[in-house]
Amino acid sequence: MNQKNYNPIFPIGEKNEKFAENFVGQSYLKMLSTTRVPIGNVTFEPACRNNWHIHHEGGQILLVTAGEGYYQAWGESAQKLKAGDVVNIPPEVKHWHGAAKDSWFTHIAVEVPAEGAWNEWLEAVTDEEYNKLS
Repeated sequence: MNQKNYNPIFPIGEKNEKFAENFVGQSYLKMLSTTRVPIGNVTFEPACRNNWHIHHEGGQILLVTAGEGYYQAWGESAQKLKAGDVVNIPPEVKHWHGAAKDSWFTHIAVEVPAEGAWNEWLEAVTDEEYNKLS
């Protein structure tokens, strides 16, 4: 990985094989905590993004630590993200997040604990949708 202005603070982890079917492109996952509150360090290669998905009950918080990427909630415009940005995703909001076309992107994903919380993975963000981003 050789990119100016990309300085991750945690190791990128292993290739994210467990959730690979829910991503377009290559991502990496390093779980920072699996006790009480699941917290993962997720790294996306350029143009990698996850599928649309919904966090039922608990929601999710993203803490952007390196690179540039996007977050988009269903029916809204995509938000450009950079290191230091925080996205608080309420439960039941269909959304996706991932890297910009020309940048690696890393965020800490915090799963908000809640009784009966679960993730529903949906359709991929198509190249057509993604390529409309500026």
